[in-house]
Amino acid sequence: MFVTFLFNAIRFSTTFMFGSTGETITEKAGHLNLGIPGIMCVGAVGGCIGESLYIKSLSDISQINPFLAVLIPILFAMLCSGLLGLLYSFLTVTLRCNQNVTGLAITTFGVGFTNFFINTVDKTNFNVASKFFTKSFPFADSLDWFGQIFFSYGALGYLAIAISIPGAITLKKTRLGLNLCAVGENPATADAAGINVTAYKYGATCIGSAIAGLGGLFYIMDYLNGSWEYSIDAMGWLAIALVIFSIWRPNWGILGSILFGALYIAPSYLNVSFSQKELLKMAPYVVTILVLIVTSIRSKKENQPPASLGLSYFREER
Repeated sequence: MFVTFLFNAIRFSTTFMFGSTGETITEKAGHLNLGIPGIMCVGAVGGCIGESLYIKSLSDISQINPFLAVLIPILFAMLCSGLLGLLYSFLTVTLRCNQNVTGLAITTFGVGFTNFFINTVDKTNFNVASKFFTKSFPFADSLDWFGQIFFSYGALGYLAIAISIPGAITLKKTRLGLNLCAVGENPATADAAGINVTAYKYGATCIGSAIAGLGGLFYIMDYLNGSWEYSIDAMGWLAIALVIFSIWRPNWGILGSILFGALYIAPSYLNVSFSQKELLKMAPYVVTILVLIVTSIRSKKENQPPASLGLSYFREER
């Protein structure tokens, strides 16, 4: 039973991993994007639209190509969520709108857009397409518990790891990452040093949004097997909380995602009432608050958010 629980926790954590990695990249540029929940919703819709268009282009569902059935939704999800990130960038970087208000507006738009638009998408064969998202390594069953824990996930599960680890290395070890961190810490100094602050802010926000959008796609097409039974935006808020929990480090975000996934699904494995289950689902938020209190008390610079997080940059004030 423990192996099954751990497997489901790791699988569920993929949603948080995409969302937190994308938000971490965005926040490293000094932008607090509270629109992540809405962006994840739009990413899911975009991916489903791509899947629907691909299936409709086939004369027979049996002709579906497993590679294209996964690749096309991924590209559509990244495109749609990236465009919403571009809108956020235009409002907060170019027009210098309040980041908190803009992010909440993006979330409201994304959730409303999803609830309205998803009814127009033909979801008839999504359960068939979802099998390609959940398809794991064929030899996983022969390895018993080791195979279930390490080799039984779909393509998006491994893609999340493949993005998070290189993302952490890029932020810490490369010139590109160091320049991005400099923009988030002190954009005026970065600007004076010849770094294109606007380009870095736009790039980080759009790329971060595109990555976060994959979390919504995973939640629908992999975890829920192509259904829309539950809302996605709740996962987005937990992804934002996870950024604080992992103290703005994508590699720590991997472990944090697994912990959040375990805490979120744990009530399903406990013999408690429905109301108690809902209370237990608050555990990730409580843990995040505790981490925030501890890091604030210790006041170590490496555990603090970027200095200019949430602040608009006015070049003429440099």
